[in-house]
Amino acid sequence: MKTSNFLSTCRWAVLAAAALLTTGAQAVDTCGGFKRLDVTTPDGLCAAVLADGFKFPRGIQPLSNGELVVVDMRSWEPKQGRVWLLKPGAAGHYEQVMLLKGLDRPNGIVLGPDGLLYLGLVGRIVRFDPKNPEATLIDVIGGKSGVAPLPGKGRHLLTNMRFDARGDLYVNVGSATDHCEGENGAAPAAGQPCAEAEGPQALGVIRKYKLLWPMAMVKDWENYASGLRNSMALAVHPVSGDLWQADNGRDAIQAAMPNLANDNDLPHDELNLIARGANYGWPYCYDANVASPEYPDKDCSACRAPARLLPAHAAPLGMTFYTGERLPALYRNSLIIGYHGYRAHGHRLVALLPDSKGAPLGKSVELIGGWHSKPEQGMGAPVDVKQGPDGNIYLVEDRTGRVVRLQIDAP
Repeated sequence: MKTSNFLSTCRWAVLAAAALLTTGAQAVDTCGGFKRLDVTTPDGLCAAVLADGFKFPRGIQPLSNGELVVVDMRSWEPKQGRVWLLKPGAAGHYEQVMLLKGLDRPNGIVLGPDGLLYLGLVGRIVRFDPKNPEATLIDVIGGKSGVAPLPGKGRHLLTNMRFDARGDLYVNVGSATDHCEGENGAAPAAGQPCAEAEGPQALGVIRKYKLLWPMAMVKDWENYASGLRNSMALAVHPVSGDLWQADNGRDAIQAAMPNLANDNDLPHDELNLIARGANYGWPYCYDANVASPEYPDKDCSACRAPARLLPAHAAPLGMTFYTGERLPALYRNSLIIGYHGYRAHGHRLVALLPDSKGAPLGKSVELIGGWHSKPEQGMGAPVDVKQGPDGNIYLVEDRTGRVVRLQIDAP
């Protein structure tokens, strides 16, 4: 009997230990009830995988009722894009409902002053009500709106946008080329301007559309700022109302700089404070107003210098100012940016903390890192970044098709 009791006691101890180990493993593997993304985050934060299986997700918009709208471009082929509604379901699960399909390379999505969703397509911006999208789909720019379409040309044809406090709309118009090269790869002849960067239909600009409300009708528009290669990352400061832009620097600069082995660290991407009428240098200048090697005689002194240099080829494609109270107070009014790039400086999420004047020029803090170090889960490539009404940060990343939430580390 004594032996039997001893064996029974040991058996229960082993089972209890196994149960504790299992419980611990579950706690480690979950973040807010969802699968934990195996990345590095600051102490007290974690990244949750809310949904996956998307083909090429590029945009996300959290709604006030806890639902998420996800834009899946699916591929670079025309008219393949879809928009999905993610509805909270059972614990650790979102129900996925398709809202729209057959869209031409949809990308940016924002919530308008009228409570409707505004979606960027190639050459167009449309708006719709997520409760009844097909019936409420209306062209705002391009299409049947009566407003001339966006250029949608060349290398940077995707559309992103942001509303300001007055309800006017800033829209990126990316450059068609890398550094204004022709089909043979050569820049314009010495002394010749870059044709695509000039005139009222210039590329490499941010347009500002003045809208009449509540119809969301375009009254007029202007090229608000120029010399910006690709303005996919836009954000309006919550206090000052200033427009900030993160620019994607050019590629292959080493081709015109024989002493440079590669372009891994040159040129830098840029963070720009956007001012009306300012020119930020593309394609003539790079970094802090340095003349590009293809335009060695260009006087860059009249160009607006970057407010901050970002890592080279980090490829910022989405950003938002954090105004919530859910994350630590350290991040209040910081600029949270997704670095999409596949090279050394990309595949991460960072917060640029505010300086003494509230500008995002303080310390850079990595919020999600190590996204490239675990081959079994794929390299993360964040695109759109938004703050939810709950104070968490939501993002989509297009390399592995995931929707991710950054939050306080809690069961």
